[in-house]
Amino acid sequence: MKRTGLRFGGQKGAALIIASLAITVLLVWSGAFVTVSMNQNLAADIFKRQTQAFNIAESGLDHTITWLRVQPSPPVGNYTNPWGGVQNLGGGTYSVVITDLGLVGGSGSTRRYKITSTGSYGGINRIMTNYVQVDNYARYLWFTDKEVFGGTNVWFWTQDRINGPTYTNGHFNIAGNPVFESEARSVDDYIRFYNNGNNINLQQTANPPYDLPDFQQGVDFGAEPITMPSQALNLRSAASNGGLYLQGNSTVVLNNDGTMNVTNAKKGWVNRNMPLPANGALFVACDGSRCRNGGSLTIFGTLNGQLTVGSERDTIITNNLLYADDPRINPHSDDMLGIISEGDVVIDDHAPYNLEIDGCIMAMDTSFMLENYWVGPPKGTLTVYGGIIQDERGPVGTFNGKTGQKVSGYSKNYSYDSRFLGSPPLFMPTTEDYVTLSWEED
Repeated sequence: MKRTGLRFGGQKGAALIIASLAITVLLVWSGAFVTVSMNQNLAADIFKRQTQAFNIAESGLDHTITWLRVQPSPPVGNYTNPWGGVQNLGGGTYSVVITDLGLVGGSGSTRRYKITSTGSYGGINRIMTNYVQVDNYARYLWFTDKEVFGGTNVWFWTQDRINGPTYTNGHFNIAGNPVFESEARSVDDYIRFYNNGNNINLQQTANPPYDLPDFQQGVDFGAEPITMPSQALNLRSAASNGGLYLQGNSTVVLNNDGTMNVTNAKKGWVNRNMPLPANGALFVACDGSRCRNGGSLTIFGTLNGQLTVGSERDTIITNNLLYADDPRINPHSDDMLGIISEGDVVIDDHAPYNLEIDGCIMAMDTSFMLENYWVGPPKGTLTVYGGIIQDERGPVGTFNGKTGQKVSGYSKNYSYDSRFLGSPPLFMPTTEDYVTLSWEED
């Protein structure tokens, strides 16, 4: 009996020990669960406050861009909360500092800013920094007000490859299989196709031939319109103040030693050698009222330096326009050319079979085009390294609508000079908007 009693009492003790251990484990688990829950709640609260502070800081950046856009001109100098103090938003606040970083490379028109926005919510601060600058037409590889010439559609076709930002205030006309490697934006909400009217999803609805454009970064329809200027006011002013201002038809031959040869009848210059203008601005105006006496510029050669040329009438390109130090080979090259015509930019029909133009071309009224573009036989390839901005899209050749073969003029090889995004050529017109170069969180 004693053994049985001892055995029974041992079982009760073991059960008590097990029960105590179980309770201890449950208490530990319960405590850990409460601790984890508290930590999770705390982390969730911190994350919520961090997210809200971040969103409020972004709102400060957006407010600043809106404020810049409504100013009559790009402001000069530094500002803190120019709208009148710290702003309340969503239970928090933001404060903004605008730092004027000055003109880009002495461009005369393109000003850059650093925007620092501090968003605060629930005792947490997030600081966002945005670098912006005045938007410039030179940041586009291709810009048109209208994709027509004299009321006739001009087409992107199979042999076209566009590797930079593309924009039109109208709509794109597509024939065949052109390639758009970068962003493409259109104010209109449709594309006109040459063959069979297929839609932007490229789902064919008719028999071949098909139009199959390759928009590698998509198409942004319904973009905000951008109004083209009609005069190169900044360039005119710069040429008259420290640059070279000519009247009457003029010819400029660029030399790879950093000089140029200038012919101008009014000054009595015939192939006169001289350095590039000190401030990089050259403009050719009419000699007399209503442009009865000239005002056109003929230009070709190799540029060593920075120069923007312009004309009150047409700018005529008769031969290659190249950089002495090719930035495609040397990314540190500072050679940079801008061409601004208040009329047309015209490639002479006696230009070489293969032609290259390095620079940003802007034709305000009306187009960049080949003289007698409809006359065969076909030429070779027109290479443009830079950008083309024009009111109406000028033709540089024609193709057979049935066979897709070139009939006259050039095939196009247009490549973007990415330097133009941050550092456009001197005195290029601005769009009166702002573009973000980069942003970061401090």
